[in-house]
Amino acid sequence: MGGWWVALIGGALVLLVLLIFVLQNDQRVQVSFLGWQAYLPLGVALLLAAIGGILAVAIPGTARILQLRRAALHPSPPRSQASHITPAAAADQQPPANPQQSQSAPGSDAAR
Repeated sequence: MGGWWVALIGGALVLLVLLIFVLQNDQRVQVSFLGWQAYLPLGVALLLAAIGGILAVAIPGTARILQLRRAALHPSPPRSQASHITPAAAADQQPPANPQQSQSAPGSDAAR
């Protein structure tokens, strides 16, 4: 229960500092975004920009963490090298059906 109190007090202090920041920066500024325009207090505009930046980093980061966690919990089977060989290359790598045929030169009488 002590950890919860520390987190609660820390969160309250952060909110108090943000409130003081917004109240001290009350000068109106024009904010334009994708054709939308508004006049906001400077503190509010900066706070909204910070929240947008946090979301721009947190959303893709969370997606990547979930992707890595899923891959760690459910590993895929290793890919064999045979799946990377084309059919023409596989035909070149097949051993001959009769080992005696591979020892003789083509057209010689030793294979007969």
